[in-house]
Amino acid sequence: MGYGKWIGAFIGVLNSGSILGALAGFALGSIMDMVTGNRDETETIDTGSQEDGNRNRFLFSLMVLSAHIIGADGRIMHSEMEMVRAFLRNSFGEEAVTQGNDILLKLFDYRKKNGENVWREQIGKACDEMYMVMQEEHRIQLMAYLADIVKADGNVSDVELTAMREIAARLRLNVEIVDQLFALGGDSLEDAYKVLGVSPEASDDEVKKAYKDMVRKNHPDRVASLGEDVKEAATLKLQEINDAKERIFKSRGL
Repeated sequence: MGYGKWIGAFIGVLNSGSILGALAGFALGSIMDMVTGNRDETETIDTGSQEDGNRNRFLFSLMVLSAHIIGADGRIMHSEMEMVRAFLRNSFGEEAVTQGNDILLKLFDYRKKNGENVWREQIGKACDEMYMVMQEEHRIQLMAYLADIVKADGNVSDVELTAMREIAARLRLNVEIVDQLFALGGDSLEDAYKVLGVSPEASDDEVKKAYKDMVRKNHPDRVASLGEDVKEAATLKLQEINDAKERIFKSRGL
């Protein structure tokens, strides 16, 4: 499926009223098609190549969780919406911005009509489905984009951090990834230790091991199938990880 068509397909499925159905129907159906080689146009959405499938699953997940994070503090901020629009614009072009905005509005409406309990249950189940069909590196990159949305308005609230940790846990990621993501770009030694996920009391060997593990999980080549824009974001993130490592190594005389 061409990148410009995934949004319209999602809107059609979303009209059925199920966030989980929209995500699972796409992700699991497309994977079954790729594994079995069968495709029923009336039941599944054509993803094209496996690379296209990886990319589109990532984008479906991004839209669903974007709506959750944007509304986490009870406010829909223009800056956060613009963050998502900019991503869609850079990925697909201007037409996709309008379609993507429609998805977000439908998701906000779903949340309002069905209440927080139903919404949170759906989000939890959607995260479970993402865990089943997405590689760890893709889930990590998904969290990185959500962190960028939170940062967009210049204010990171406790409720947003809680929502991020809940998502990380449902995606079967270490919840410390949230602290790591929000420490990226910081210039203090404390930030550097948070980026690598170790304490200042950690041994040199523990620091080196943590750094190697971060590089392995965040190397841009591991998310290349998600597209150049995602790979570029991962490249920037890796540079910030390297900067944190250099700050720690310098302080330890390594």
